[in-house]
Amino acid sequence: MKIRVRYFASLREALGAGETIEAADGSTVAHVRDTLIARGGAHAQALARSRAVRTALDQTLCDESHLLHDNAELAFFPPVTGG
Repeated sequence: MKIRVRYFASLREALGAGETIEAADGSTVAHVRDTLIARGGAHAQALARSRAVRTALDQTLCDESHLLHDNAELAFFPPVTGG
């Protein structure tokens, strides 16, 4: 299934505005984060498990146990963002 991943604030500065990725059926937010971390480089640093990162699924805050669906929008952002 296709997932639209968006990055905000400092994550956007490090990784760009976003991307579309393929995820297996039954994938969770945690699975996608781990897949992105496994890429290494900027993704591994920005999304590292040691960093606090908030998530939203289809513009609703969620935890990493949420299941994804085809064409979902998954957003990653730091816990405090300016505006």
